[in-house]
Amino acid sequence: MVHENLILYITPEKFLIEPVGNFDELLIIDRTSREISLQHNQGQIPPSATSQSICGIMGTLDLIGGPYLIVITKKSSVGSINGQSIWRIEETDVIPYARTMLHLNEDQVQYNKQYLSMVDAVLTTPYFYFSYTYDLSHTLQRLHNTSPDFVQMPIFQRADQRFIWNSHIMRDFLAQQELQNYWLPVIHGFIAIKQCTINQKSFAWILISRRSVLRAGTRFFMRGLDADGQAANFVETEQIVECDGSKSSFVQTRGSIPLFWNQFPNLKYKPKPTLENLNHLEGFQKHFDNQIYTYGPQIIVNLIDHKGAEDTLEKALAHIVGASGNSNIKYESFDFHHECRHMRWDKLSILINRVHQDLIDMGYFMMLRDGSVPCVQEGVFRTNCIDCLDRTNVVQSLLARESLQLQLTRLGILNKGQNVENQPVFEYVYKNTWADHADILSIEYAGTGALKTDFTRTGKRSKQGLLKDGVNSMIRYFKNNFSDGFRQDSIDLFLGIYQVDEDEGVTKPCPLKEDKALKFSALPIIMLLAISMCFLSFLIPTVLNLETLLFITFWFGMVVVSFIIIMYNGPEFVDYPRLQDVRQTRLKHE
Repeated sequence: MVHENLILYITPEKFLIEPVGNFDELLIIDRTSREISLQHNQGQIPPSATSQSICGIMGTLDLIGGPYLIVITKKSSVGSINGQSIWRIEETDVIPYARTMLHLNEDQVQYNKQYLSMVDAVLTTPYFYFSYTYDLSHTLQRLHNTSPDFVQMPIFQRADQRFIWNSHIMRDFLAQQELQNYWLPVIHGFIAIKQCTINQKSFAWILISRRSVLRAGTRFFMRGLDADGQAANFVETEQIVECDGSKSSFVQTRGSIPLFWNQFPNLKYKPKPTLENLNHLEGFQKHFDNQIYTYGPQIIVNLIDHKGAEDTLEKALAHIVGASGNSNIKYESFDFHHECRHMRWDKLSILINRVHQDLIDMGYFMMLRDGSVPCVQEGVFRTNCIDCLDRTNVVQSLLARESLQLQLTRLGILNKGQNVENQPVFEYVYKNTWADHADILSIEYAGTGALKTDFTRTGKRSKQGLLKDGVNSMIRYFKNNFSDGFRQDSIDLFLGIYQVDEDEGVTKPCPLKEDKALKFSALPIIMLLAISMCFLSFLIPTVLNLETLLFITFWFGMVVVSFIIIMYNGPEFVDYPRLQDVRQTRLKHE
């Protein structure tokens, strides 16, 4: 069992971590040699040591300034699953092993600060979750299918590594089996646990989304598949019902369109998605071989447009599905924007009716209080739009409601003939939780809250919702073009995709070094100056004569010329990642 409450003592030479309770042990980390040892607590803690309470250890990360210890300093309760507490990380602390940074030169100090800000950017992205006793990385059905030996393994070792975000930074601790009581697996995504009542019957309704660490990243810098068939923005979402000792669950997945494609930002509002010249069939097969092995038969629900830039991807995916000849894959293409145009979101019923029988055939997992399992889930809906965010979340919430209707009826919570959507109190909780879910997953991937959440919350599309979507779209545009390179670097650093060399800035170049040409820094300044002069011309009252007209014309011309040059050289002004060149052609397939 992982220790729940710890006290961290810090001395100039060591970190000493003491479990609170009747534990005769002390975890000691030497700040110079990095040696980690578990010792009997025999008064090794000096009176001069500073102390703080911590909730767990996330791991250690090497930067230019040396290793850093990352600990959880504040947590909040989300609720319980199967009687076991689930926690959300609220605050963390990143503590250097080195006592000073005097061993670094001036450039290294600045680079190290940038790396630290990247670590902080990841740790403050909502939300990270953990449990000391419950395996949050597995679905109920996977946990049920495990062997007794599997259950006896430490929780970190038996976790699904696709969803554990601190595997890389925990490696120093994982190397020593005796430290297993300090191995705390952390997932990233969304968890809501709601206590509900329908027909005077109480039950827990739970929604869990687990973000994959494989091909993790930001909206435009991580698209499609990698050479191993891993899809960008892959998320496993599980809806759980607990009632009077019985449990049921329904699982869905989402992930980027399973082809080799990119959509790099270039200052345009919607960069054109581009298919890469790689073996799409092979990548598709790798992806779905893994998905079918894990989840069973797949129903691909593709929500992208059937015209414009997205249509190329839709046609390519439809062709690859047919070429694969895999009987375990069914393809359902639904042009979301076309079908629901003019705010006719009731047309989504067309899609739900089309896949309703598939949903019934797929089933759900249920285990009754006596331990019997009357049904299991055989297959999964894999939903995607272009981003796997807004449209995807709307459709997933509708599919989940259809399954929930079946589960609540079978558990006796709903009477025969009753519908979930006609239970106003629960329906309010359901819709708002799915909308919160959309917002959080969107922040994690795209940097802003989700679009179309007014429909998810109310079941209707509104003008206020459209206005909010417009604001979020503009914020997305800014972040995707001017700050997502930093966010992508932050994720790559935290997950160990890029590992810092302590000699960066001395014998090795640091990728953080700014090397943009002066013209690319000067052009935005020139354009802003020209815009300012144009406004100044109109604000300051003056006689409109030829000289004034020429003055205004000159500065307006400067605005137009500088804007055209900037847009023509768009990618040069985008904040691209520096720790890996995402523009390099992916690994060639044989």
